[in-house]
Amino acid sequence: MEEFLFSHLDQYRSVWRMAIDNAVVLRLENVYKQYESEDCSPVKVLKNISLTVKRGNSIAIVGPSGCGKSTLLNILGSLDSPTSGNIQLDGQELANLSEPELATVRNQKIGFIFQSHHLLPQCSVLENVLVPTLAEKGKASFDAIERAKQLLERSGLEHRLTHRPSQLSGGECQRVAVVRALINQPSLILADEPTGALDYSNAEAMTELLVKLNLEDQATLIVVTHSTELAAKMGATYKLQNGIFES
Repeated sequence: MEEFLFSHLDQYRSVWRMAIDNAVVLRLENVYKQYESEDCSPVKVLKNISLTVKRGNSIAIVGPSGCGKSTLLNILGSLDSPTSGNIQLDGQELANLSEPELATVRNQKIGFIFQSHHLLPQCSVLENVLVPTLAEKGKASFDAIERAKQLLERSGLEHRLTHRPSQLSGGECQRVAVVRALINQPSLILADEPTGALDYSNAEAMTELLVKLNLEDQATLIVVTHSTELAAKMGATYKLQNGIFES
């Protein structure tokens, strides 16, 4: 029996890798979101949204201002909850989790990139990247520090480790924010207009960085954007209009 197992070890590894590669990271089923208006009538923002995202996929969500893109992204990141419908992250139903449990999910399984980098001005580049690793132990581990340095090097920021945000360009600050989102090796990266505050050359560089990290790290990426250039580089594009995905 033992000889049989060892002789088929490569085959088992191949099947295991295939299962990991094809794993569903995020699943939305019939998600609705509505708010109450001043006259107490419901304002329906999202209507029957369903979406399945596999590991390593990259997706752009586009649509006009006010169509619900940011609301959807907040729901995906567990910063908001749907009025109805189901959301699973790594097979875990988010509606069943307490707020402390959701906070852990956000820290460990979701990386956020916003239009504004939200770096801490008093901290160095390296310290800003390590902030998400402090939630549990309050102190960055040696492995976390080494990973941060490696990610910063891959992002072209190895010479900026000790610099503070005020000493960086806007594009460099946004690259630091991307590295910070990746530091805990999350299952899902959510980016809200990551190139929106950048000039053309920096926006182009940011797009290339996101594509590179998505391909090399198999980091599942969902981007909300008005940029046709960024959307075109994603594996799939969904247009949100009137609260639904239009084909």
